Amino acid sequence: MAVGLREKARSFADGQGYFLILLILSILSHFIFPVRVLLHAPFIVVGILIIGFGLLLAFRSRALFLRNRTTLSPYESPAVLITTGPFRISQNPIYLAMAAILTGNAVVMGTLVPFVCTALFIVIIELLFIPEEEQRLEEIFGEEYREYKRHVRRWI
Repeated sequence: MAVGLREKARSFADGQGYFLILLILSILSHFIFPVRVLLHAPFIVVGILIIGFGLLLAFRSRALFLRNRTTLSPYESPAVLITTGPFRISQNPIYLAMAAILTGNAVVMGTLVPFVCTALFIVIIELLFIPEEEQRLEEIFGEEYREYKRHVRRWI
């Protein structure tokens, strides 16, 4: 992806912005473009559980940032490398939480378009945000971050 296009896309919204935009689009698309429902009643409960997992993961991860007095912003330099809690299983538990919420929403809606929004979110985060965040973390924390990366996967 060209640097200019990447910068324009990043300036349009941050990771949370893309999450909210895609969540709203996935909900609206369910009603605007009525298509055949693929998942029915029993799966709604599964979708709600996935959304609950995503919310719990997001709040737990955010609490660690606040407790360690470091930034949540992907544009700022963190003061601390957090490797505990959800960060033991994912380098990006907040992005994972957002993807889980989008997936849960798609399961609840039961149609195809919300699943496309989830996939689009993951691609956007992978291309526009994670590479620069990883580069910044490596510059700040050096070998400590490289060691962390060797043992913890990017998503799960």
